[in-house]
Amino acid sequence: MTAAEIISNIFLPLSLAIIMLGMGMTLMLTDFSRILKNPKAILIGLGNQLIFLPIIGFSLALAFNLHPVMAVGLMILATCPGGPTSNLITQVCRGNIALSVTLTAISSIICVFTIPFVLSFALAYFGTDTGVTIKLPILNTIIQIMGITIIPISIGMFIRRLKPDFARRMEKPMRIASTVIFIIVFFAVLAANFNILGTAMKEVGLPTLLLNILTMGLGYLTARLFKLDLKSAISISVESGIQNGTLAIVIATSILNNFEMSIPTAAYAIWMFITGGILMWLLGTRVDVQSNQV
Repeated sequence: MTAAEIISNIFLPLSLAIIMLGMGMTLMLTDFSRILKNPKAILIGLGNQLIFLPIIGFSLALAFNLHPVMAVGLMILATCPGGPTSNLITQVCRGNIALSVTLTAISSIICVFTIPFVLSFALAYFGTDTGVTIKLPILNTIIQIMGITIIPISIGMFIRRLKPDFARRMEKPMRIASTVIFIIVFFAVLAANFNILGTAMKEVGLPTLLLNILTMGLGYLTARLFKLDLKSAISISVESGIQNGTLAIVIATSILNNFEMSIPTAAYAIWMFITGGILMWLLGTRVDVQSNQV
């Protein structure tokens, strides 16, 4: 097993699961029921992820006249859902964690059905149709969501119910741990992609940076336009701009059998960790204001 495989298959999932456990200790069932009773925030978040993100990706591929392989690689990224890293960033930024987790879970399941459709169009449009049937494993996706996100969060919520004082004491240490793990993962991603990082930044550095900034900005603007509170706007912004890079790499290398198509993901991973880190630095120290508005 290579260093990159150890990082992506063992270290990253385990680290995120631990963070999700701590995150669960800050949540109660009422946090989720409040969102489900007023699903406006969920619909806005999903609209950004499932509709606007692919449109922006496609527009950037055309605007920069990208090589067909790079264009498809960018579209792979733009079709992927948010990943557990977005939940981590949302926690440190003091966003609406319940909303972030809900969006990650729902978009991950929906994307199993939307990714084949969007990528089939992209492959045909950019002239790189490989004749490969794009079929994503529904069961594996659900297991991944359950193992890394839902189960650890549920355990954390159970701990909070039994030991509320302990859960409150652990909130600050877990937020610090989230930041530390985020930094470690960032350097791990740098190391894992070191060989192709130069090529990635040269080929698609600017388009991937714009994809990240535009989607996060659009997420925030749409949330505020529909009068969502700041915590929910933060969650939607992060969910819109932090994609599941692991899934994108699997699609490019394992399903489409084209390593070059994973190059945009390598560049995007660096940008999203940088912008996510900036958000954590700017928002992580602000006063956490609770809000019942969704």
